[in-house]
Amino acid sequence: MSRHASSLKIAVPFAAVAFGVVACGSSASHGASSATAASSAAAAPGAPPGGMPGGTSSPKYKATGTYVLAGGTAIRSNQTFIVAADDQSGVLVTNGGVLTLRNPTVRTAGGSKSSDESSFYGLDAGVLAQSGGKVRISGGSITTRGAGANGVFAYGSGASATVTGTRIKATGQYAHGAMASGGGTLKLTNLLISTKGASSAAIATDRGGGTVTVAGGTMTTSGYRSPGIYSTGAIIVTGAHMTASGAEASVVEGANSITVRNTVLKAAKQHGVMLYNSMSGDASAGTGSYTMIGGSLTAQSGPAFYVTNTRAVITLQRAAIVHAASGVLVRADNAGTGSGNTGAGTVTFTADREKLTGNLIAAGTGTITATIRDHSTLTGTVVTAALKLDATSTWRVTGNSTLTALSDPSSSGSSITNIIGNGHTVTYAASLAANAKLADKTYKLAGGGELKPA
Repeated sequence: MSRHASSLKIAVPFAAVAFGVVACGSSASHGASSATAASSAAAAPGAPPGGMPGGTSSPKYKATGTYVLAGGTAIRSNQTFIVAADDQSGVLVTNGGVLTLRNPTVRTAGGSKSSDESSFYGLDAGVLAQSGGKVRISGGSITTRGAGANGVFAYGSGASATVTGTRIKATGQYAHGAMASGGGTLKLTNLLISTKGASSAAIATDRGGGTVTVAGGTMTTSGYRSPGIYSTGAIIVTGAHMTASGAEASVVEGANSITVRNTVLKAAKQHGVMLYNSMSGDASAGTGSYTMIGGSLTAQSGPAFYVTNTRAVITLQRAAIVHAASGVLVRADNAGTGSGNTGAGTVTFTADREKLTGNLIAAGTGTITATIRDHSTLTGTVVTAALKLDATSTWRVTGNSTLTALSDPSSSGSSITNIIGNGHTVTYAASLAANAKLADKTYKLAGGGELKPA
């Protein structure tokens, strides 16, 4: 994950080839075994051939745990799993094993020697499911400390973790609360997650993506560049509370998605929500999407929505959007993200039944196409964006604005009735075919001001 790692990465699928027992003097109590799963690899699905700069095309690693279930089925109740060694998980489920943990206590204190391997494969995670392994956790707690020490991790197609009512606390750089990669699956219900390290999202996916479903719960992050949600896959969150005090509430990288329903999101730094592509190979290029139905987003700094170096579709429906200082609702530009990526942000923005306040700004080579519909209101200034405004909706202009295109405004003769000009001038590009119906004319706006060809 480019914003969560110190180098560019290349992913590899895990293929377990050997298992053996190793001694761990400070391992889990209650007789839990300790084992090692070795792996060798080739390029992961979706990864560019030959690898990316800064990574290797065929890395090797070992996944270990104080308790390992390598196939078969097991149930463990009220057990404690403790490990202090680097690159070792508290619990490892692999080789198609199915493990049920009831009220477990998992504590790890070791870090990962490689941020790539911890982010791509879950090396050093508190609980790791891989190679078709499945873990079901109810109650209890998972506490990790150290670089790359993710709380719960599912790596690879067929690997999954279902976690309900568990407290997860991860302290360390690149130490996410719950994470999936390589096509892994997470189902998380009513969790209490906190992370305190830099680049440590509460909910995340990485190289090769994954599917994460979250229902309820409270998630907080406090580290630099540690958003509430970071997606290189498909993440759906319903009825949760998320607060990021050092980063965005949500980030979508590349052709991936986040959907939030009836969820409270708060972001203190950077932006409210960002969609971008680092071009590191962690996410394929394409169109990212962010859908917000109900709930609220509070952005204390920066635009509520920021898009750069990617195509993005943003859809809002009955959601409350609050931005404290910037006054910007949506910004698209080609400023990159500090890593030398300067491709344009191209945004399709749709608001249904919304009351929105803030400016739409397309800067540089960025573009915005905004649809305000179904009894929605936009209050703000528009800078170099296309606007489609249906007859039930209203734009209240707060400053002189420039439109590339204007579609479907309500008109009466030479007046536009659903754009409240407040004395300001709005210009449109008369040469564009999309503006043919405006016929290169000047129109009066309700409340004063005018719409005229540029």
